[in-house]
Amino acid sequence: MPENRDTAALPLLVVDGANVVGSVPDGWWRDRRGAAERLRDRLVAYAESGLPGRPGPLDVVLVVEGAARGVEPVPGVRVESAPGSGDDHIVGLVERAGDRPVLVVTADRELRRRVTERGAEVTGPRTVHG
Repeated sequence: MPENRDTAALPLLVVDGANVVGSVPDGWWRDRRGAAERLRDRLVAYAESGLPGRPGPLDVVLVVEGAARGVEPVPGVRVESAPGSGDDHIVGLVERAGDRPVLVVTADRELRRRVTERGAEVTGPRTVHG
């Protein structure tokens, strides 16, 4: 994604890192940080191309927590380390999005309820697992 693009004007894609990583039993629990980095790297393609029904470009934010805190951003994907609950951080991102369309990727039922109450749409982890 070009560095000079104003991402604040783009639709927002927020990915619940812990939930998405945990949705595939591939040994992620042995290296949570590495699993979050692999997810981050897969998300780069969606920043430009978008998702089915959501043409790009998108402002992609991966929210990490716990052992995955400190994962670095890469061009096209911002990474935000939640200081506490990842779910609370995601809800805050939705609240601050203003009028921008927001899509949250999670299977967490309670988080889905909280973000849809605030105007976001939700989709499951398979959307970004390919």
